[in-house]
Amino acid sequence: MDETDGDLHAVLEAVAAGELSTAEAEARLAGYATTDVGRFDAARETRRGVPEAIIADGKAPAEVGSLAATAVETTGRAIATRVDDDDAAAVEAAVDDGVTVDRDERARTLVARAPDYEPPAVDATVGVVTGGTSDAPVAGEAAVIVRAMGATVDWVEDVGVAHLGRSLDQVERLRETDVLIVAAGREGALPTVLAGLVDAPVIGLPVSTGYGFGGEGEAALSGMLQSCTVLSVVNVDAGFVAGAQAGLIARAVGAARGE
Repeated sequence: MDETDGDLHAVLEAVAAGELSTAEAEARLAGYATTDVGRFDAARETRRGVPEAIIADGKAPAEVGSLAATAVETTGRAIATRVDDDDAAAVEAAVDDGVTVDRDERARTLVARAPDYEPPAVDATVGVVTGGTSDAPVAGEAAVIVRAMGATVDWVEDVGVAHLGRSLDQVERLRETDVLIVAAGREGALPTVLAGLVDAPVIGLPVSTGYGFGGEGEAALSGMLQSCTVLSVVNVDAGFVAGAQAGLIARAVGAARGE
């Protein structure tokens, strides 16, 4: 009997003994759990280092709740983005008693944790910077993902280039971080400016604030892509992606510190 057969036998015995649900068993053996709504990628964090998240846009609240319950059952935690009041209520109703549900209404995120869930810990700090207060919802989504991946978040708000002094008086603080996420709308200049002042990786996060020609984030995205200082750029309003990328960099930094 090879190792795979042994794992299968152990899982089947645990199911027979009532120690594992069928969803947990499937997640261990196949890497995903099948529900009436879809298949939840329970092995993504182990395989990729990035937690699976449920994007609520385009889903009925009951579907969001069902997937969140499966996520908690199979991984101990559920993360949902683009959440509204109905989605949050559905998750609260779907998860078991004792599950903690933390919601950030402004960032439109929700994190549910089982009582025995042990969060990861990473010895690294990610600076999350906003050009203006209007950029906070998208930057907040990024911050939630960074924290979910175990890194510390240093939140620096409202340092846009309309008054460069607001940026410059935070530079020493930003230089203490291991990676920066810089969220900006309008012309998207802030990531370029800060990337020229710090020696940490900078991830530009264009935000759909603005109006008229180039509004809805297009000008911010174009400006960041044409940056003359070195930075990486994600799509417009892609807070999850920025947070996940920063979390991966933070994990590598933390691992290097532990060597």
